[in-house]
Amino acid sequence: MTIWPRVAPTVLLAVVLVFLLPYGRLAPDGRHSRAEPVPRRVTVPSGFFTGSDETGVRRIAGVEEWLGGASLTVGHTYLPGDRWSNIEGHPALFEPWARWKAERPGRMFVLNVPLLDRNEEGLTDAEVRAGLRRGAAGAFDGHFRTLGERLVTHGLADAVLVLGWEMNGTTYAHRCGPDPESWKAYWRRVVAELRAVPGQRFRFDFTPSRGLDAVPWPRCYPGDDVVDVIGLDAYDQPAGLSFEEQVTEPYGLDFHARFAAEHGKPVSFPEWGLFRNGDNPAYVRGMLDWFARHRPLYQTFTDYCPHGVWECPENPASGEVVRGAFGASARP
Repeated sequence: MTIWPRVAPTVLLAVVLVFLLPYGRLAPDGRHSRAEPVPRRVTVPSGFFTGSDETGVRRIAGVEEWLGGASLTVGHTYLPGDRWSNIEGHPALFEPWARWKAERPGRMFVLNVPLLDRNEEGLTDAEVRAGLRRGAAGAFDGHFRTLGERLVTHGLADAVLVLGWEMNGTTYAHRCGPDPESWKAYWRRVVAELRAVPGQRFRFDFTPSRGLDAVPWPRCYPGDDVVDVIGLDAYDQPAGLSFEEQVTEPYGLDFHARFAAEHGKPVSFPEWGLFRNGDNPAYVRGMLDWFARHRPLYQTFTDYCPHGVWECPENPASGEVVRGAFGASARP
């Protein structure tokens, strides 16, 4: 899902614990009935993505209040991919997040890192292939070394880094499809460069988008030795696809869970939210239940329209599901 240029220049975080109802409580049409019992409370490290800069960090308190006082523990933001100087990171972006993280032990910082510049400028496959091969040969090592050093300097040495996200699609220049072998070699080189930074404790998150996109995402998997977390960006799309179908589709939620288990890795959900099916509380309940079953390392809800519930008044029923899961009425 495009984030930096396409959504406002801000893209942040927040949080959401997770609760759910078992699949058996779905009504025959896939929607939850009005008579269903109060959901149980299940906590996993969670965030609400509401902006990336200092303004976004300040919004976290508003989300927590809206959720009934829940404590949000995951901060998630994105580096802009327009030029290498921005991919290296800047104090203006890192300092507010570093302060937020330092305020309370146990908070997690998640950073999406583009692998190529001009990342949303519609580069051709030939341009992408050339960039991947240059990266695999070491042309961009210095940029990632600078990024790692800046993260350590700002007290973000234990960041979760989501490198080259949604690589199985066509949105980004850092996509895998034009040359999977070079893409994997490049990922491995970037991880080696970042692990060489003194003081770092980074974890590396491999995150495709759900389903069969331009290329089956396992073709892009760079290896267990350079991946710590296997994530999935999972929005409510395409139109008409039920949550149950999102579970069982090729390279869907079930495949993702099995793939991660086979490789001995935890799962994550850096991006999820509403999309092509409007205000869909059954989908939200389904995702929260999935988190309760599979215990992701973290999950962050994308909260700008049309995906969100806090800043997006078009989705009131889904918002009530989220708020109810955090409220005092939720069963422990």
